[in-house]
Amino acid sequence: MSTATHRNIDLVVAALTAGGADPSRIARLRVLPDAATTAAAAAAALGVEVGQIANSLVFEMSGGVPLLVLTSGAHRVDTAKVAALLGVERVRRASPEFVREATGQPIGGVAPVGHPAPLRTLVDRDLESFDEVWAAGGIPHAVFPSTYAELLAVTGGEPADVA
Repeated sequence: MSTATHRNIDLVVAALTAGGADPSRIARLRVLPDAATTAAAAAAALGVEVGQIANSLVFEMSGGVPLLVLTSGAHRVDTAKVAALLGVERVRRASPEFVREATGQPIGGVAPVGHPAPLRTLVDRDLESFDEVWAAGGIPHAVFPSTYAELLAVTGGEPADVA
């Protein structure tokens, strides 16, 4: 594990701390030697199941409103289902520029927290089946452990079936 720090990691740690995340989990944030930009790569680097990876995916809702969906790495988000759930006309995958503007973080490293402003967040109920899940820490090399309940708490997210 590298001890290198990055502004985005510092923002994520501060947001996790302010949100009441378990300090022992925050302390386990890791900076990996290689970028883990996919759930499969992150799972392989951590030695966990791909379903334990909490992908932070940014979508654009009707009207250009950002939506953060924390989903299990074991499946894909059904955008039509999410749009119907939220009662909006459409939900589509956001461009890299939109993601960076909404989160301050690059695709492949988007964390559940640490953004310039709070984002409406849905948390995939499938993550609840794991005692521990891992999420990106603000850059593609950083990951941290959490739990489903903790992700709901620190993000102010809504439980949802997103696949």
